Amino acid sequence: MSTPIKASDTLHSIKYEIRGQLANRAHELEKQGYEIISLNIGNPGLFGFRTPETMRLAIIENLAHAEAYSHQKGIFPAREAVVLQQQDRGVMGISVDEVFIGNGVSELIDVSLRALLNNGDEVLVPCPDYPLWSASVALNGGKVRYYDCKAEDGFSPDPGQIESLINAKTRAIVIINPNNPTGAVYSEETLRAIAALAERHGLVVLSDEIYDRIVYDDAKFVPMATLVEDTVCLTFSGLSKVYRACGYRVGWCVFSGDLERADDLLHGMELLASLRLCSNVPGQSAVQTALGGFQSIEGLVSPGGRLYKSRQTIIDRVDASDYLTVQAPAGAIYAFIRLDEKLAKTLDDQSFAQRLLEEEHVLVAPGSSFNTPYSDHFRITTLPDPDTLNMVFDRIEWMLDKGA
Repeated sequence: MSTPIKASDTLHSIKYEIRGQLANRAHELEKQGYEIISLNIGNPGLFGFRTPETMRLAIIENLAHAEAYSHQKGIFPAREAVVLQQQDRGVMGISVDEVFIGNGVSELIDVSLRALLNNGDEVLVPCPDYPLWSASVALNGGKVRYYDCKAEDGFSPDPGQIESLINAKTRAIVIINPNNPTGAVYSEETLRAIAALAERHGLVVLSDEIYDRIVYDDAKFVPMATLVEDTVCLTFSGLSKVYRACGYRVGWCVFSGDLERADDLLHGMELLASLRLCSNVPGQSAVQTALGGFQSIEGLVSPGGRLYKSRQTIIDRVDASDYLTVQAPAGAIYAFIRLDEKLAKTLDDQSFAQRLLEEEHVLVAPGSSFNTPYSDHFRITTLPDPDTLNMVFDRIEWMLDKGA
């Protein structure tokens, strides 16, 4: 018998349960004929949201010019549109040379960490986190140090606790705002404090802002790049969420702040971008139209808009439940829901999610998928319409009423 070919040992510490065993089981059930309500991924197109028509037309009209490789950093109109957006937000001193277009933010997270890290370098990552960040740090030889974002603090970080984790090996700090998975939107005071500690210690700030325009009620999104001056800031965003264009796979990374210090890192990222030749060219044609046109997301997140109504449905149903609590999400497209402590002896997040899938055919992401030290939360996307969400919560209540 031949020796099995094993995968890299590096993968042993990597998990991405959002598309892991539960999702695979859901797919098996679908092949058996069951209809699964999949709430594990924030994928707008699966819930009836369309990419704005002007973006689709921009791709079609430019398709004849999209057959060759583009510049490794991306096409000029797309990068220029990103620069103009940043300038409109108050981020000055940048040009298209500081903008990279990638195959979604996911690719750019990996490329930026590959360009930055040496073996053993440490990166500060929020807990709970979006697991791609932790995985990308580990895959590129780094070590994750988690800083707490506690429910009792509205899932907002404590800058003092963050600073206590910094040592000689710390290279960067990750900010996810608006936050996935919790829906928290950080205050300007908190962000200023984090920017100040990053500047004191010379850390690179990695700011994941893919949900930048998805905020509700009085929540205010503050771009991190407007607060960071004396160190290097990388801002990540893209078309996937705000513009409901996940399948286009178009994201961008913008360098700002102390650009003199960033020269070698910029060259490193350009080298890595060159090795992969370029990102998806047709999708890049939609960037200029997206950023410069009518912002349809504003109607969706305002009172009366679909995303607003779906979020409110979740808040109302959780408030009415004897089994659940939630910090009302101030932004993004997720709710991070806590199971009541009376369930703890018989039901953790994994067993809850497994039962919900098998018995009620609803797929959610266990909270521990987001690298938490606790196991009493689960994440759902707020994308379904209110009727679907009411059905989901009916099923959750029926299941828990039957006994944990």
